[in-house]
Amino acid sequence: MKVDVLVAEIGSTTTVVNAFKDIHTDNPVFWAQGQAPTSVLDGDVRIGLKGAIDDLCKKMGIDSIEYDEMLATSSAAGGLKMTVHGLVYDMTVKAAKEAALGAGGIIHHVTAGKLRRTDLKKIEEIKPNLIMIAGGVDYGERDTAIHNAEMIRSMGLSTPVIYAGNCENQEEMKLIFEEGCGQELYIVENVYPKIDDLNVEPARKVIQDAFEDHIIHAPGMEHVRDMVSGPIIPTPGAVMECTKLLNECLGDVVVIDVGGATTDVHSVCVESDQVARIMTSPEPKAKRTVEGDLGVYVNQRNIVDIITMEKLKKQLPDVDVEAVMESYKAISKTEDEFKYVERLTEEAVLRSVERHAGQIRYIYGPSGRSTVAEGKDLTQVKYIVGTGGALTRLPHRVEIMKKIAAHNETGLLLFPTESAQILVDNDYIMASLGVLSKRYKEGTIRLLEKSLNIQFPSKEELDRSKRAAYIDELERIEEQRKLKEAQREEEERKHLEEMGWYKGEDGKYYSKEGSEAKAAEAVEEGGASETCGCHAEKVKQEAMKGGYQQMVQTCGCGCKDE
Repeated sequence: MKVDVLVAEIGSTTTVVNAFKDIHTDNPVFWAQGQAPTSVLDGDVRIGLKGAIDDLCKKMGIDSIEYDEMLATSSAAGGLKMTVHGLVYDMTVKAAKEAALGAGGIIHHVTAGKLRRTDLKKIEEIKPNLIMIAGGVDYGERDTAIHNAEMIRSMGLSTPVIYAGNCENQEEMKLIFEEGCGQELYIVENVYPKIDDLNVEPARKVIQDAFEDHIIHAPGMEHVRDMVSGPIIPTPGAVMECTKLLNECLGDVVVIDVGGATTDVHSVCVESDQVARIMTSPEPKAKRTVEGDLGVYVNQRNIVDIITMEKLKKQLPDVDVEAVMESYKAISKTEDEFKYVERLTEEAVLRSVERHAGQIRYIYGPSGRSTVAEGKDLTQVKYIVGTGGALTRLPHRVEIMKKIAAHNETGLLLFPTESAQILVDNDYIMASLGVLSKRYKEGTIRLLEKSLNIQFPSKEELDRSKRAAYIDELERIEEQRKLKEAQREEEERKHLEEMGWYKGEDGKYYSKEGSEAKAAEAVEEGGASETCGCHAEKVKQEAMKGGYQQMVQTCGCGCKDE
């Protein structure tokens, strides 16, 4: 039997291989899946890969399988471990973190400002796969990034370094990490070139390229190229690539990946105009957060602590929670285990989205209360997609994700609304499709439609929907303008009536004695008063000082109204 592509997902404990046929046609097929224990820690990744392929063949009742090429994602041996070092935490450090997380990195240490000896000790203990140095806007502060680079160079590490800071330091970095020093240097555009300007996508691509260059030298991964001929990217980065593709096909989207050890949230969306006006700092269009304490197997006790045992027992009165916690082994088998894991998954989903999304805050100062928005705005999200073992296999997975909008009880969280549609990665292949999209984009789109059980709109339909949203926003702005205009006119009417004037059927203002208010007519028509020849703007200014009768007495042209 022959297929076009095999995609391997090399996890920390399990290696999964997915087989795809007819990838070059309009009807590509997800043909089969096999899995086996990961063998990276045993010294040779090929053992796990061959075991997963053998399992696939056994399931399909064939002796062997041939394939044109194999691609891979990897989170084995701790995944892409990174340390990030910048200048100001809320500026360059934040930008560098967004770049690293979006590329699939697992950040183990973050520093702001100049590195200290304690920081160097932590870097040695972590043994990162990549070190990222940022700091300073372009043509701004230079010394901190240079100091940090020299400190890292003095450690004598072989870890690759990515520099994504002030462009003026690029030549200095080349001198610090000169050829033959044992550390490869990757130079990329500044992640924070100007104040409030995030530029994370170039760095994300370089991070993934650096990962692919060096993962083949990791212990146990040395022979991976004997079988994998195509791209190798971090598994979380592959999910982000798939989320970006979904954004192209569907618009604003968020993907929630609940796993045994962590829960990842990937969003690709833009903020609404209303929120953008009050944001305190910029957010990337594509954002990933990873919650290391929200895994439903490895970290189940953390989630139980968040819920509290007392509350969990009340919510699951028919379940012996302690017994289930002892018996549960990664994959639910009994009805009680399903109920228990569904409750943990619900908590993981709600907590992770709450940490990922931004919120509206009130700030009090000398001028009173002001409203600001902080963090990622998800209010424009049209689709919520569930992937990972829990959200693709649990019976009530859709109901769990529908609770996201209802969780925004105060209305101050920038959550997706109830109108967001729920989709499920039924084939559990989003990570594989992320790396597959790098070679076969059109085929990947067709496979996504099948897994999500949805037909994507055409590009023209999607563009029309975007235009419609833009027109809706313009109409909303126009309605607000008309409302303010009406309010202003009402205030003027009340003011005139208080001064003894009333509006006639012809739209002109008259004094209660019956004389025509030429000055008021000038205000209405925006021209000059026939009575005194004064410009309407003069009339308006004087009117605001105390009424139209006072105005005609003080305008200086001798036209006092008797």
